[in-house]
Formats: sequence, structure tokens, C-alpha cells
Amino acid sequence: MTLKETLNNALKEAMKSKDNDRRDSLRLLTSALKQAEIDTRRDVTDQEALDILQKEAKKRRESITELAKAGRADQQAQEAYELGVIEEFLPKQLSRDEIIALIQAAIAQTGAAGAKEMGKVMGVLQPQVKGRADGKLVSELVKELLDK
Repeated sequence: MTLKETLNNALKEAMKSKDNDRRDSLRLLTSALKQAEIDTRRDVTDQEALDILQKEAKKRRESITELAKAGRADQQAQEAYELGVIEEFLPKQLSRDEIIALIQAAIAQTGAAGAKEMGKVMGVLQPQVKGRADGKLVSELVKELLDK
């Protein structure tokens, strides 16, 4: 079953159970997928659908931060709920310890000795963490470990 089908099935279940908040959140996601299909004039692949969900999750995280700064708790709660729904369909995220272990292995593999060689390490890491870890966090941890 594709990610798109999974989303559509979840949307149907939310409609049947009259869970309006979940229904609305899932409609936003299916709408984003449909827009991508319209733009490319073909069905999205599972990887493309995953990329779209990751972009939507990133938007929600950024909105939550901005809304917290603005003191808009009501909208912040809505964005947090939507983020929770999106994360149900994303692969399990790597823990900080798992990311550090991957970074240390990449540093050993590339022989990187300082921050100037961060690109080498990131080149090895990106395929391993894509979709499973926040790029910003990975970048910060690589810098931290290379500076030691």
C-alpha cells in the first residue's frame, strides 16, 4: 500500500469516526499531494510523497516556534496537533545518540579532522539520515563533533 493510499484510508476513517480535527489535518496533506501531482502531471511516488510530508512537518515546526514567540497559544496548539498527525506517517526519527553514532562512523570513514571537512562528512551522512533526522540537528552535531 502506497503512502498516498494510507493517507486516503486514514482520511476515510477520520470521516467515519467524525474526528473533525484529524480529518482537516489529513485533508491538508492529501491536498498537498494532489497539488504535487497536478504540478508534475503524474502520480507522486512514495519517496516524493514522503518528501512532501517532511516539508509539511518542517513548516509546522517553524510555525510552532514563531507562534510561541508571538504568544499565540491557540494557533500553536493547532499546528502542534497537525504536526502530530503528519509524524504518524513519517518514518521513525533517529535518536540523538543514533545520529551521533552515525556521525562518528562517517568521520572515521572520511578521516575528517576539522570543521573545514564538514562537507565530506555530510556527504556520507545525508543518504543515511535522509527522512529520519532533522538536517539542522545533524549539521549542528557534525560541527560539534568536528570541533572537538
